[in-house]
Amino acid sequence: MILISGSSGFIGQSLLSNLNDSEGISLRENGWERKIQINNPEVIINLIGKAHDHNGIATEEEYNYANVELTKEIFHEFTSSSAKLLIHISSLAAIEEFESKIPLIENATCRPSSMYGKSKCLAEKWLLSQKLPDGKKVIILRPPMVHGPGDKGNLMLLYRLISKGIPYPLSSFDNKRSFICIDNFSFFIDRIISNYASIESGLYHVADDEALSTKDIIAIIQNTTGKRTINIAIPKILIKFLAKIGDIIPFPLNTKRLKKMTSDLLVSNKKIKVALGIEKLPLTATKGLEKTILSFINS
Repeated sequence: MILISGSSGFIGQSLLSNLNDSEGISLRENGWERKIQINNPEVIINLIGKAHDHNGIATEEEYNYANVELTKEIFHEFTSSSAKLLIHISSLAAIEEFESKIPLIENATCRPSSMYGKSKCLAEKWLLSQKLPDGKKVIILRPPMVHGPGDKGNLMLLYRLISKGIPYPLSSFDNKRSFICIDNFSFFIDRIISNYASIESGLYHVADDEALSTKDIIAIIQNTTGKRTINIAIPKILIKFLAKIGDIIPFPLNTKRLKKMTSDLLVSNKKIKVALGIEKLPLTATKGLEKTILSFINS
């Protein structure tokens, strides 16, 4: 039995579909603790957490409660349950949110800048500091942006822009970023569950084998949808000036958003591939993205 906390979201629903003998639990329900105890799970996957707040109204206390305190509660239930493995889904934001031209490894210095990233980092540090009962393991996964059917995040917004024929205005920037498609994410989870006896507790990065630039993503969207748009290479100095205006007054672009959209952010998945004996992931980054875009079209 595999119990998944926070299973109502895009990733949780995908895991429920892909993992045999899996069931979701909601911490909003009274008695969720008892459900863990009576189901005798072998594995608990923790997806509970508060994501980025793009409206800027969430407080530090809300982030710490959702991402740290609830993680502590789940850990305590795990240690007193029959489960042998806790897979905690953290985020790349716990270590870096904006830029890394060198693929990030697990022991790189953590530099979270948002309340979201800082709370994710705090949860990681707390879990790593805990003494585990004999026979139990905790695996912490840091994915970059996860995409796939059902995703309603930034990739969907870019798809809508391109599919409507609206020109992309940031073509003067050339960047590469790591992503992970839900198929590869689920593959990692399945392999961890099947082989957890031979993998050490600790931190692991999961990502597609290849990074993609924004230009790559736009080309994949254009090829998949058959829509062709003109990419406008507005001078960088003008874009950065407009972003600074967005720091002061309401504007679709500000310096933080620009940096996230145009900087390199690379992730190494070498550690977990070596630990699990994985040579190649099921989908390339390009094939995974094509599958996601097709799901947008079909929906």
